[in-house]
Order: sequence, then C-alpha cells, then structure tokens
Amino acid sequence: MRHGKRRGKLGVKSAHRQALLKNLVKSLVIHKRIFTTVNKAKEASAYADQMVTLAKRGDLSSRRLLISRLGSPHAANTLITQIAPVFKERQGGYTRVLKVGFRPGDGAAKALLEFSAVIESPDIKKKPKTEKLKKELKPKESAPKTHVHEEKKRPAPQAEKVSPKKEEKKESEKRGGFLNTLRKFLKGDEDKKS
Repeated sequence: MRHGKRRGKLGVKSAHRQALLKNLVKSLVIHKRIFTTVNKAKEASAYADQMVTLAKRGDLSSRRLLISRLGSPHAANTLITQIAPVFKERQGGYTRVLKVGFRPGDGAAKALLEFSAVIESPDIKKKPKTEKLKKELKPKESAPKTHVHEEKKRPAPQAEKVSPKKEEKKESEKRGGFLNTLRKFLKGDEDKKS
C-alpha cells in the first residue's frame, strides 16, 4: 500500500524515475528553465526545491550530497554559488511550473519549469566582440611598469620580422626557379656561395 506517498510514479520503475529526476534537475540548474510534461515538471520541481535547500547550507557535506544526487560537480557548484544566494531569505517555493499547451505528437500537457527568482543564465552562444577584446588586450600606456620581466615576455611586433622563406623564394625565382635551385643544390654550388 502507498499510504502517505504523495509523489507520482511517472509510469516508470524507481531507478528510471530517480535518473529522470536527476537529469531534469541538472538541466534546470544549468539552463535555468526547461520544457517537459506537466507531471514530470511537478516531480522535478519538488526534487529541485530539495536540492536548493541543500545548496543553501553551502558546507562540504552538502556539496558532496549535491554531487552524488545530481551526478555533476559543475551543476552542484552552480547551485551553491549562483542559485542558493538568490534564495537565502526564502524558505521554499524556489521553482514554478507554468503550463504552456499540449504536445502535437501525443497530446501530452507541456510545462515550463523554471526558478521563481530571476537568475541570469550565461549566454554560451554569444561571442565577445572583437573591438572589446582589442581594447582589453591593449596594454595601458599611462600605467607604470611594475615588473622588469614584462618586457621580456612580450613578443616582438610581426611587422619588423622578415621571413627568410620569402627572401629565398625571391632569390630562387631570379636564378631560374625551383629546378635550377635543386640542380645547384645537388651539385654543391650553393654550399660554396654561403
């Protein structure tokens, strides 16, 4: 008998259900919002609230429990460093489930599961603009130099370098091309000149 067991079984075995909830909550932590079915979202919401409560403790044992329950050190670190501080004054209700319609294939009710506070997710797809990078990479001219070793580490400007391959190529073209150079090399004439 299931007296007092309020959580849904989701139509799968217990090991499958645990893995499903683990993956849903891990995706929620990484992406800050996920789309799934309503029943899965309700179950994952309860599990995510438990993980946030655990992350709010912030000690080593809670970190290890989060890693074991989510299966990802990255997700556990994100929970502790980014998400838990947002909810430090709140005693529950860290996630919300918003119904968004029905799935076209089987008609299952879809839902959006997200954190109830605004948490900015890092934009992985956006690349920094090259102009901003160039400004950041340019050394500040007005700043005084603190170390003598900084000058040695900087590479020489490439405009001053003259590549020896280009010079050799030009000379070989003047002498009569590649075959003529090869003939001279095999005869030993080039060794006498240099």
